[in-house]
Amino acid sequence: MTGDERPPISWDALAEELAATREEAERREGADPATWDAVAAELAVRVGERPATVAGPAPVEEPAPLPPPVAAVPEPEPAPEAEPEPDLDPAALRGGLEALLFVADTPVDEVTLADALRCPMPRVRAELTALAAGYDERRAGMTLRRVGEGWRLYTREQYAQVVERHLVDGQRSRLTQAALETLAVIAYRQPVTRARVSAIRGVGVDGVMRTLISRGLVSEVGTDPDSGGGLYGTTPVFLERLGLESLDELPELGPLLPEPSSLLDEHPDA
Repeated sequence: MTGDERPPISWDALAEELAATREEAERREGADPATWDAVAAELAVRVGERPATVAGPAPVEEPAPLPPPVAAVPEPEPAPEAEPEPDLDPAALRGGLEALLFVADTPVDEVTLADALRCPMPRVRAELTALAAGYDERRAGMTLRRVGEGWRLYTREQYAQVVERHLVDGQRSRLTQAALETLAVIAYRQPVTRARVSAIRGVGVDGVMRTLISRGLVSEVGTDPDSGGGLYGTTPVFLERLGLESLDELPELGPLLPEPSSLLDEHPDA
């Protein structure tokens, strides 16, 4: 311990010294009051310069604030497993493609074919390529071609004469009785819908209408504002085949066909 350092003051010793000083002051009545003041000042200096050996109670530290509660984040649900594509037999896939292409009036894209067959598009594309190569290899009557973004069946060029001869001979063949009746109804009631023709004849006329349209005798001339169905009428080919200049030269029909009002009463949905 160096000369500048002093031992720490004891509170017990200080209390005894204060008590002795007070007793001494009381015995010396009449002494100078400044004596007590001087003693008190000295003790105050000593107390201020020396640390006490008896420490006071330790300050109570406030507990650190708890962090705000963290909301529980729900675990993401596992994604549903994709439904496996059916494993089509190669023969079934080829047959399905041929059926779809056969009934299509326009080129069909690969996405549409894949959706209809429930088959992955790469497999459909590969099967289309193999199908076209198979037609060419065996020189089939039809060929499969890619047109734009789609695929379509066509007749092979080397059989064009056969197809043309069939179509021409078909044009020369006589119309059936059903076709003649339907043509007569259209000629006298045009423009008329298919439903109205069916109501007059009492039978369906879809097949007969296709024949008349393919022969060029009938064509669609408008749309019925009430039902939205197509309106059909005769063509210049019809007048040419009958040797007429206009429809006004058609013979008088007379009371052979019922009035439209009576047909609507009998067939309100027509």
